[in-house]
Amino acid sequence: MLLPPDMREWLDEDHLAWFVIEAIDELDLEPFYAAYRADGHGRAAHEPQMMVTLFAYSYAVGERSSRGIERRCREDVAFRVICANQAPDHATIARFRTRHQEALAGLFGGVLGLCAQAGLVQAGVLAVDGSKLRAAAADGAIQGYEEIAAEVLAEAGRIDAAEDERYGEARGDELPEGLRTANGRRAWLREAKKRLEQERAAEPEPVPNDRAKRLEVCERRLREEWQTESDANAAYEAYRARGVMKDGRPFGSPPKPYEPPPRPEGKINTTDPDARRMKLGRSYLPAYNAQAVTSADQIVVAAEIATEVADFEQLDPMISAAERELAGAGVSERPEVVVADAGYWSNAHIDSLRERGIVPIVAPDTSRNRPRKNRLGGPYDFMRRVLATASGGELYGKRMPMIEPVFGQIKANRRIDRFKRRGRAAARSEWRLIAATHNLLKLHRHTLRARMA
Repeated sequence: MLLPPDMREWLDEDHLAWFVIEAIDELDLEPFYAAYRADGHGRAAHEPQMMVTLFAYSYAVGERSSRGIERRCREDVAFRVICANQAPDHATIARFRTRHQEALAGLFGGVLGLCAQAGLVQAGVLAVDGSKLRAAAADGAIQGYEEIAAEVLAEAGRIDAAEDERYGEARGDELPEGLRTANGRRAWLREAKKRLEQERAAEPEPVPNDRAKRLEVCERRLREEWQTESDANAAYEAYRARGVMKDGRPFGSPPKPYEPPPRPEGKINTTDPDARRMKLGRSYLPAYNAQAVTSADQIVVAAEIATEVADFEQLDPMISAAERELAGAGVSERPEVVVADAGYWSNAHIDSLRERGIVPIVAPDTSRNRPRKNRLGGPYDFMRRVLATASGGELYGKRMPMIEPVFGQIKANRRIDRFKRRGRAAARSEWRLIAATHNLLKLHRHTLRARMA
């Protein structure tokens, strides 16, 4: 025989594969089993625990391609040990990842619980940061409404009948009645679009594989955004018609005239409608803003996805997510200090953390720039004085070694710099699995050190 008859002889006993097998065995995998029939009917599936272990080990070593995983199940000894010498094909691997998207995302909490049991989670001081990861979409796939509508009409003649039923004799691109008087305010539009994004984030929809269906999704979203802009302007018109501001003072000069667009003018990526163009190096490419909160030992205690380019809206949501994850992992210690760079400055979010008894130390300035003109006096000067103290400077000095190496290990060492799946929900599931396997690797190294001590 070319290989030993006992698989336990194939790998050293301290190999990562054995550790991952044992770690997954400790987790609650009921959400995976609940998706299968219990009466024995249907074709036998691969053992869910084996598939979960396969994904955990694959992501830990930086192998995320379904075809790459299949190939290594045939060629790599560690993969063969995990699969008990079976070789699930790439279609089975891809379908499992899609079918159990939420359950795979839920592994993050279970692994965090294992780290907590090992004493690795110190929640007193937390650091928050984000990094842009490319989406599974090309920049050339970004199209405007008219291009998408033309392609939809060319591919599906049934759209004509649907629009005739919807609009009757009208063209379909007329402005709503509330917008025929043209005035607007950017703040109202920003709030309306923010609510729309929150609704989409609360109930993310999967991205269809079929291009024709994806185009319909893109067209609908552009219309929704255009309608949101229309409604925001209509609401602003009603607000101005009252003649007084929210605080009761009368308006001064009349609003500037505003001519809303006659049809949707935005653009969207037809491969991944949830992705946004973000700066990656010297280029702007479709991407997601991967957010993480870490402890002093570089354990990720919260991992979420944002579609906003800037980070200033993520401070309070990410710390709230960290509090939920820590409670779910059985960590009784509450966060006392949160450190973040200047991109996370938000007066509202900082006040919210203070009200919960958490001390936020957020840099008001970047190290390269002088103080911004809109960041002078009040809370900004107070934070500069805090950072100038020995204790404040020491706490903020922990930020970089606490969190930036985490992104470096993920993107450089494990070669994970883009998502493999499309859609916000799929990207979130993948990011949480990436963060969970980062914690598994930290736990594995901690275990090896404990054995050697």
